[in-house]
Formats: sequence, C-alpha cells, structure tokens
Amino acid sequence: MADDRQGRDDQADREDERQREREVEEARTRGDEKEPVGDDPRGRLGDLDGVLGSHDYPVMTDQLVEAYGDYALETRDGERSLEGVLSGTEDQVFDSADDVRRRVLGLIGR
Repeated sequence: MADDRQGRDDQADREDERQREREVEEARTRGDEKEPVGDDPRGRLGDLDGVLGSHDYPVMTDQLVEAYGDYALETRDGERSLEGVLSGTEDQVFDSADDVRRRVLGLIGR
C-alpha cells in the first residue's frame, strides 16, 4: 500500500471499524455482569438512609440491627439486609447517622 494520504485515511478507517467491533464484542461478553453500584449513598442504603437521621444517638450495633436489621442495602453482589452486613462485625458505638453510614458503606463497598 502506498504511503500517501488516501492510504493513511483507509488505514485509519479500518482501525476505526476494528475499534467498533472490539467495543461491540466487549459489550456482548460483559452483558451478564452486574451493574456497578453507584456512589450515591441514598441509593445504596435505600430507606435506611432516611431513618438513620431520625434515630437517637449514640447507638450500639446490636441496637441498630434490632431496629433496622431487615432494611435492604444495595451491595456489589445484590441486596443484603443490614443485619447480614453487620453480622460479621464487632459491636461498636455510633455517635451519629453519618458514623453509621460511613461504616455500612465501607462494609458494602468491599
């Protein structure tokens, strides 16, 4: 192939087409993967986010589980209950709703 403008344009066009084909193939192979969890804490914590703000603090982990253990949280692996998320952790004291949010988001973000 001659090294001229038309040859370079044709080569660039073929590379663009190959790139589109790679993107389509990648989309097909990744089609079954779960969507990444967003960074919006309200979305990840669901209804729990609202009730945390009205709870009295300080509060212990076991008290949170007793009060809100059935609330569903969005994790990378799908939904889990607050009780399921906190079950493997040691009991601790939370001084505010933000403390709880940070802890729970840290646990489900793994």
